[in-house]
Amino acid sequence: MDFPSLKAFVAVAESGSFSRAAEQLFMTQPAISKRIAALEDDLGAVLFDRLGRSIQLTEAGQKFLTSARRILADIAVSREEVLTLSSHVGGHLRLATSHHVGIHRLPPVLKAFSQAYPQVELDLLFMDSEQACFEVGCGHIELAVVTLPDSLDESLITRLVWPDPLSIVCASDHPLVEELGSQSPLPAERLGQHNAVLPARGTVTRTILLDALRPFDVSIETTLETNYLETIKMMVSVGLGWSALPDSMIDDDIVSVPVTALQMQRQLGSVCLKGRTLSRAASAFLELLP
Repeated sequence: MDFPSLKAFVAVAESGSFSRAAEQLFMTQPAISKRIAALEDDLGAVLFDRLGRSIQLTEAGQKFLTSARRILADIAVSREEVLTLSSHVGGHLRLATSHHVGIHRLPPVLKAFSQAYPQVELDLLFMDSEQACFEVGCGHIELAVVTLPDSLDESLITRLVWPDPLSIVCASDHPLVEELGSQSPLPAERLGQHNAVLPARGTVTRTILLDALRPFDVSIETTLETNYLETIKMMVSVGLGWSALPDSMIDDDIVSVPVTALQMQRQLGSVCLKGRTLSRAASAFLELLP
């Protein structure tokens, strides 16, 4: 039993003719007859009595006509619901982001999204970028906007949205700033002579810093480690050590220290699971990203 056979049966029953039903459905009469025969075989019952040139529904056919009409009506309603869904953005969106991206990059996008799609229930989850990528990979979260991983997971689809250059920073009265007066930029080896405040082990930002310093064979001593860049900035501003922070966070509280041949950049962007069909809400959010 299939949808075309049901349509053929109802058309024959309502028109009282195989030929007229064929015309209505733009089919040949033998094709209509074949569908009705297959339907009767499937049901194990005769649906029409062939009385010369006319046909008449059997008792089984009359009973089945009510069910067939209901099934076709349900299919029509379901199809309309899907078509409506495809043009309407609503529902629930679980979006993960890091504290830095959520505070410094996403607010304009979140504002535009909430204004454009007020019927979407947005569940914004703050977590480490590494954890967000893991949750997306497990299918627990549909979309993340975070610091992209340094090594690409084949199960994830990532898209760069914001290049995020990093600089070595410290307080304005830090010894590194005093050294800048006599030599600028500073050799990377100078960083090993002062304690650092660094992102936690295993984070993308820390990995980028250590990879950039590796050619210079710099040994780093830390006074504090934390996942929150805003906390690092505060600790740096009060003189607890130097660090590497996004250029977008540099203001009057901290000073950028140029270091010879040291270039660092994070990639901020979207992460979703390969093979997963995104909801209309998630697709609309992605379209609003720069």
